[in-house]
Amino acid sequence: MVKKSDNLAGRLTDGELATSILESANQIWLAGLGAFATAQEEGSKAFDSFVKEGERVQDRAKKAAGDKLDEVREKAVGAWDKLEDVFEGRVSRALRNLSVPHKRDVDSLTRRVAELTTAVEELSAKTPRVKPPVHVAAVKPKTARTRPAATHS
Repeated sequence: MVKKSDNLAGRLTDGELATSILESANQIWLAGLGAFATAQEEGSKAFDSFVKEGERVQDRAKKAAGDKLDEVREKAVGAWDKLEDVFEGRVSRALRNLSVPHKRDVDSLTRRVAELTTAVEELSAKTPRVKPPVHVAAVKPKTARTRPAATHS
């Protein structure tokens, strides 16, 4: 390290002072070179260390972002489901106000028509068919046709 003194210039001769300054400058120069060499040697190690730390930070950030995205997605799905329920309710009320039958009403009527169709077919099969009476039209008597008189010339 550089030598420190309270009043170094007052106790030394000019030659000694110059030598002391040269030694101090040389020590400062050597310290700078040493720091530079250490930075070069340790620089690649530090760089690799920074890369590894950056990868860890990036992985944590990706996980945090993924978790947040999942959370937002769940909220969006929930909100979408609520919106869908509200929409379906309003459409259902509007159709009811217009007296449009509900799907279950139509399904019930369809089943009932099928039951009645089956019952009619069963009854039709049990009942003998009666031919409708034949109406005889009044027959007009045939009249003799007269031929036009032939003229001889």
